[in-house]
Amino acid sequence: MACLTHNNNNNNNNHYHNWLRNMVTEQRSSFYRLEKVFPVYAMGLPDPDPDFVLNGSDPIWDAVKQEAKLEAEKEPILSSFLYASVLSHECLEQALAFVVANRLQSPTLLATELMDIISNVIMHDKAIQRSIRLDVQAFKDRDPACLSYCSAILYMKGFHCLQTYRVAHALWHQGRKVLALAFQSRVSEVFGVDIHPAAKIGEGILLDHGTGVVIGETAVIGNRVSLMQGVTLGGTGKETGDRHPKVGEGVLIGASSTILGNIKIGDGVMIAAGSLVLKDAPPRSIVAGIPAKVIGGLREHDPSLTMKHDATKPFFSNVAANFRDEKNNGAQNPNRNEVNNT
Repeated sequence: MACLTHNNNNNNNNHYHNWLRNMVTEQRSSFYRLEKVFPVYAMGLPDPDPDFVLNGSDPIWDAVKQEAKLEAEKEPILSSFLYASVLSHECLEQALAFVVANRLQSPTLLATELMDIISNVIMHDKAIQRSIRLDVQAFKDRDPACLSYCSAILYMKGFHCLQTYRVAHALWHQGRKVLALAFQSRVSEVFGVDIHPAAKIGEGILLDHGTGVVIGETAVIGNRVSLMQGVTLGGTGKETGDRHPKVGEGVLIGASSTILGNIKIGDGVMIAAGSLVLKDAPPRSIVAGIPAKVIGGLREHDPSLTMKHDATKPFFSNVAANFRDEKNNGAQNPNRNEVNNT
């Protein structure tokens, strides 16, 4: 399979190693705290300046580069990989295009071709540039397994799927629907995630793990939403047109939850893991069960930011107690089911 390469690769590596040795001491003395370097709307603050990418300051990219340098020092075997993936590029957009293109390449979709397409879309779309940074901040803040901004860019497949969707979504609206669907298909093959390019997804999104996530064509997801693995936003199988869920802002959707139909999930809703949601959920409610029902409310504005999945422990404890009571009553009255059915 084809891989992206650089001319005079050995010379580049030698140049990088010399440069790294000269920079290590300076990095250690001037090292700044990388967490929270981006004043984030991903954390629920007001919308950022849409032109922030162009103001000459890019703390996310600065953090990614510095982390890559430090990782290359700690793990020399990764130095060439880190140089090719991060340190040889002039901006975050180019680095991301390189990484994603190499993840998605195939014998008939060459990495060089994919990188050209991805770069061209991202570099000409300020909205995508902003979304990339808000998404990577969301991964860093909300996923304890995400050790750094650099690790999100390089290793988090949920992040890669999300950014590929953003490129495919732009292509879809440019009228290049066949190419957009090709990206969707390739992401499904490589990562096991299926996001239709026509779906509308906001910013500051965490797609945690990603595996098994399905998002349908007319689905809408608001800003600052966190989705765990195995989440489905699907149709009922018998409708056409606008047939998929509309998810508000700050929603937390637990693992293996299924939300079906053109229903509305209000802002700040927490959907418990394994739920089957078939009806609207009011804002800041806790929804759980099969089929799901509202079991309580939340004081916090955006459960997607706190990632507290244990909010339904009292509910499930109550369910377990009721199940035991019903089982005991049924054992004492073997004719109970017959009586209830008459």
